[in-house]
Amino acid sequence: MRYFCGAFIFSVIALSSATAQKGVDSQTQTIRDDANKATSRTSDATRSFDWGKGKTRVRERLPNPYQLNSRRDVLLETIKQVLAENKIIVDEASSRPSEGIIVTQPFLFGRGPVIASAELKRYGIIEYADTAWSRGQYTLTIEVQSIDGIKNNVSVNAKIEGRSGRGLTTEWVTVPSSGVAEEDFLIKLVERVTGVVMDPSQEVDQP
Repeated sequence: MRYFCGAFIFSVIALSSATAQKGVDSQTQTIRDDANKATSRTSDATRSFDWGKGKTRVRERLPNPYQLNSRRDVLLETIKQVLAENKIIVDEASSRPSEGIIVTQPFLFGRGPVIASAELKRYGIIEYADTAWSRGQYTLTIEVQSIDGIKNNVSVNAKIEGRSGRGLTTEWVTVPSSGVAEEDFLIKLVERVTGVVMDPSQEVDQP
């Protein structure tokens, strides 16, 4: 009898211990699950943010010719000022201000094989990739055509040239313009005449 009671009491104690141990394991697993949930969230460094439609729009190029409101003589003088500020010299012999035409002397924009090649690819359209370029330059021809007493069309054309080295000889080669030189000058002129900064970041998105 004593043996039976002792065995029964031992069984109850063992069952209680097993139940308690099982409870500890369950609680530990819950804590582990919660920790995994917290650490498995995607970090801010890998998250992608949607800034809204149209936030990275790039302003389209200005029309060429571009219409500006100003007296023609005042506009011609403004053109000369903008050229001077950008260290571009007017070719007085080739220009005809009375006809609204201003021609510049060649403006050197790249010197050395690396810089000249990179800048020529920006200002011009290079058709021969194996050509060795040592310099790059452009010449602007700016024409102001009066529409009436206050309105004018301003057109800009650029002649892009690269100094090409072929063997023992070098020569200036004309390449098609990419439109960048014309655009750069028009932006500066429009900003001077209108006072409006032609910056893509200030452009208002259309609905």
